[in-house]
Amino acid sequence: MENKIYEQVPQEEPQRQFYYMEKAKGYVNALAEKLGRRPTFCVTTFGCQMNARDSEKLTGILETIGYEAAENEEADFVIYNTCTVRENANNKVWGRLGYLSTYKKHHPHMKIALCGCMMQEPEVIEKLRKSYRFVDLIFGTHNIYKFAELIVATFEQKGMVIDIWKDTDKIVEDLPVDRKYSFKSGVNIMFGCNNFCSYCIVPYVRGRERSRKPQDIIREIEHLVADGVVEIMLLGQNVNSYGKNLDTPVTFAELLQEVEKIEGLERIRFMTSHPKDLSDELIEVMGKSKKICKHLHLPLQSGSSRILKEMNRHYNKEQYLTLVDKIRKAVPDIALTTDIIVGFPGETEEDFLETMDVVKRVRYDSAFTFIYSKRTGTPAASIKEQVPEDVVKDRFDRLLKEVQADAAERAQALTGRTESVLVEEVNEQDNHLVTGRLSNNFIVHFPGTEDLVGKIINVKLKECKGFYFYGEIVE
Repeated sequence: MENKIYEQVPQEEPQRQFYYMEKAKGYVNALAEKLGRRPTFCVTTFGCQMNARDSEKLTGILETIGYEAAENEEADFVIYNTCTVRENANNKVWGRLGYLSTYKKHHPHMKIALCGCMMQEPEVIEKLRKSYRFVDLIFGTHNIYKFAELIVATFEQKGMVIDIWKDTDKIVEDLPVDRKYSFKSGVNIMFGCNNFCSYCIVPYVRGRERSRKPQDIIREIEHLVADGVVEIMLLGQNVNSYGKNLDTPVTFAELLQEVEKIEGLERIRFMTSHPKDLSDELIEVMGKSKKICKHLHLPLQSGSSRILKEMNRHYNKEQYLTLVDKIRKAVPDIALTTDIIVGFPGETEEDFLETMDVVKRVRYDSAFTFIYSKRTGTPAASIKEQVPEDVVKDRFDRLLKEVQADAAERAQALTGRTESVLVEEVNEQDNHLVTGRLSNNFIVHFPGTEDLVGKIINVKLKECKGFYFYGEIVE
């Protein structure tokens, strides 16, 4: 009898997952009858925009099967979409699980799920098995599309459900998504990473690069635009290497040119770009484009060629600066942002001064500065020459001061200009104002009403506040 039922399950994706969504609805409806209300869920996202996009998919599935969103973690289904790039992200998850343990004792019907990059680490799974047996479901980065199927498993079997894959070559299209914004959306163009930077855990937890077919990406964006989206963010661990593993290779620059043709789409953003793969072809496309936003996130990580080699970044200081010159020549008003790591193992004062030199020469519009975080399983974690904490702190403070001064000066230079702004929300501190984003990614607040949200309008930048502006609508 069991085999006969199993044979009725579609074996091809996404039909198989739609089957399980219907099956999950039955369990959720039964729970609703028991509770006398619709059960609630809360998805908490840690980490990058890839995770944020994954959480929109998880939310879409939960709503499809009958859950409704809760305002906090006192919900019937709580899921943490985890990050493991830095140790602090892991610690936050352990802390929150401690709270949920107490809450679940008084709400035994509650389900707790964990997914994301942290779940790809074997030592994390072992710790969960031993000390967090109250967790119902654990899965990783490669099988998020199986979420409904895994939820069914939590209803049909006792104990912890664990489904972790080491890697995958599968991409499943057309699953439900609940977007945070109606007017803008992220769009995954690829998954995984092949770079193996020596400090980074991502290739080990996200797997090898695999690109979506361009026609699937275009179709998704066309549907989003038909649904009111005017700005899309193309997402990948390294978008510049998009298309290399396709049967018919397509460059990222070629993909951008096709995306630009979509009528109704006003703005195109993308991240993240690895400097070693940023081609002259892409720079040319950016320079000619009418829709690609004037903002490029170009991670530096270090200005020392010696440290960059230790990091396995495949470019040196001079190559990075030459690339910046090419970009600024093609797109003179572009805003450049970056990532910088301070205190990489073996970093000397001379190495750090090389980083400071790049920062002073490039003059970034903003920078994400990080103190090196040792990640078990990466080559850098085994390097014995760890930089003393007090030295790292001093360097970090000096770097931050320089970055903030340069960014404030570049922002101040925009004062008085009129720029197009995508209005994103009513201002949280003052409901007489709305908040929007310029093409170069700067934030501006100005008088307006809720009906402006989602529209692109011209705004004069009247006052610079360092990292944001106050402005007024230009009729």
